Amino acid sequence: MIPFNKPFVSGTEQEYISKAVASTQLAGNGPFGKECELFLEDLIRTPKVLMTSSCTHALEMCAMLLNIEEGDEIILPSFTFVSAANAFVLRGAKMVFVDIDPETCNIDPNCIEKAITPKTKAIMVMHYGGKSCNMDLIMPIAEEHGLYVIEDAAHCIDSRDNSMHLGVRGHLACLSFHATKNIQCGEGGALIINDSQFIERAEILREKGTNRKQFLDGLVDKYSWVDIGSSYLMSEITAAFLLAQLQHIQKVSAKRRALVEYYSSALSSFFDTEMLFNPAKNSNGHLFYLRTNRRSKLQGYLKSNGVQSSFHYVPLHTSSYGIKTGRFEGEDKYTTKVSSELLRLPLYYDLKEKDQEIIVRHIIDFEKSKNT
Repeated sequence: MIPFNKPFVSGTEQEYISKAVASTQLAGNGPFGKECELFLEDLIRTPKVLMTSSCTHALEMCAMLLNIEEGDEIILPSFTFVSAANAFVLRGAKMVFVDIDPETCNIDPNCIEKAITPKTKAIMVMHYGGKSCNMDLIMPIAEEHGLYVIEDAAHCIDSRDNSMHLGVRGHLACLSFHATKNIQCGEGGALIINDSQFIERAEILREKGTNRKQFLDGLVDKYSWVDIGSSYLMSEITAAFLLAQLQHIQKVSAKRRALVEYYSSALSSFFDTEMLFNPAKNSNGHLFYLRTNRRSKLQGYLKSNGVQSSFHYVPLHTSSYGIKTGRFEGEDKYTTKVSSELLRLPLYYDLKEKDQEIIVRHIIDFEKSKNT
């Protein structure tokens, strides 16, 4: 069986974990965690990165930093992961789902302005597959209406729009280092802070609502409870594992881009351009998908031939809790259709060329069979 995903392992993770254990400093915000933050700040070119225990927790911190309250409205695509909505629903916000651009699976900027009301507080965008939303259109809309922009950059480590790393245009952004991501530590995330007004409070929220960071920096003689917060710190063992991965990021991105390019080239003769994932020039090769109205049959055919594949998000506005906590604004022209057609193919660092050839051959055989 060719698996759908296989987490990348650099080979130095155990060495770094052993160093963390030997140091006896295993709680969060230790040397390995700080080194991860510095690495990411340099890579992304942002004022501040804070390591978190998950991307979900980074999103929850965003909602706290923006003081989201009962009745506030958040505009976001329905085609996204549930954490993007949950983070704001936990604060009492109403989700306002809008349609996507079928060519990118990202939020359609043309749908945003029509969804804005006096209750709108923020726009939540996701860069699907490491391919940028049209931030040149989204940021002026937000500025005109006085709205915050949060970038869900969970797929985006080492992915760029021209020369800018994804996640630096909005006020806040989040990265994921889940085991399914290019660079992973099992469970982990990071909060990207592009607006420096949020840095001090973010450090407090991450430390259970205390000013412990100021105490450790010698700025106060004791620390106490000063705000809301939770335990959002990434542990040192997790950070040690992650640093061992981050140091290999260039070769990981290069390999995954090559895998995406192979799929794209090999399948372009059998699928219309709009039915295949079209990677951006500087994307990180996070995923590859094709779209077909025979998805279930193709997925079953691949499985019977030893190839695992996967669909992706079920539109949030069609879920029972999405119906309860939000509404879809405008026409669902593409979201449900794209969701029902999209099939993701195996893509991971250790995927061999011969395995890709097998996968492509099975897909082509399946496509030919519908005409015989």
